[in-house]
Amino acid sequence: MKKFFTKEVMIAVTVIISLCVLYFGIEYLKGINLFRPANFYYAKFERVTGLAVAAPVTINGFQVGQVREINYDYNDNQISVLLSLNKDLKIPKGSDVKLSVDMLGTAQLVMTLSDNTEYYNVGDEIPAGVMTGLMDALGDNLMPSVNKLLPKIDSILTNINNILANPALNNSVERLDGITADLKASSLQLSQLMNRQVPSIMTNVDGITSNLNTTSANIKLVSEELKDMPLQQTVANANATMENLKALSENLNNKNSTLGMLMNDKALYKHLDDAVASLDTLLTDIQRNPKRYVTIKVF
Repeated sequence: MKKFFTKEVMIAVTVIISLCVLYFGIEYLKGINLFRPANFYYAKFERVTGLAVAAPVTINGFQVGQVREINYDYNDNQISVLLSLNKDLKIPKGSDVKLSVDMLGTAQLVMTLSDNTEYYNVGDEIPAGVMTGLMDALGDNLMPSVNKLLPKIDSILTNINNILANPALNNSVERLDGITADLKASSLQLSQLMNRQVPSIMTNVDGITSNLNTTSANIKLVSEELKDMPLQQTVANANATMENLKALSENLNNKNSTLGMLMNDKALYKHLDDAVASLDTLLTDIQRNPKRYVTIKVF
């Protein structure tokens, strides 16, 4: 009898087992578990950007299945996606599945279940759509504003270019450079001046302060001396003197007093004037003719 397990059979069995292991290994690396029981459904999309085989199918964030195949349907120009869902999952009619893409570009299918009591059969097509993502919403809301803003930005850039090309701007910059250089030189001169003059000024200030202290001490001494002086008696004497001067002034102004009569009587003044004139004549005559008035006898 011919032997069955020949060398060729062993090689063929080994190759078949290797191919099976390779197939299951590749599917496992894709995230597909061929040993898990599953039900298959279809969904058709207009676009499946970012969606890949083995992408998760979730309900309320919990994974209930995965994408098994992605094919292009040339009859209706849509993309057919085969969904492998948990065998225990029953999908009510009216439910849908939507493509969701996050900011990193990773896509998944999000299923929303309805409250219907009737369910899809295995192999039925589930209504599908594309969920509006954050980037799509930003694009829809932002692009119109950006389109309106672009002409204004272009106008602003044109005006800026005109300003930059204006020779007056270059002249202003050159003048600013000159002003900056002048300010730097002035600052240097001021610094040098401060270094030279401030010490002498501070010395003078110290001298003035010392003089003020000396003056203050002298004023204090004078104040103490004035405090010790008999100011009340001096004031009383001054008041008495003023009263005497006042009485003398009143007598001079009073026509009935002796001084008043001498000051105010014109007749008396005339008599005195005549008497003085006569006395002057008499003295003159005595000087001229002394023998007439003085007799000298010799015994």
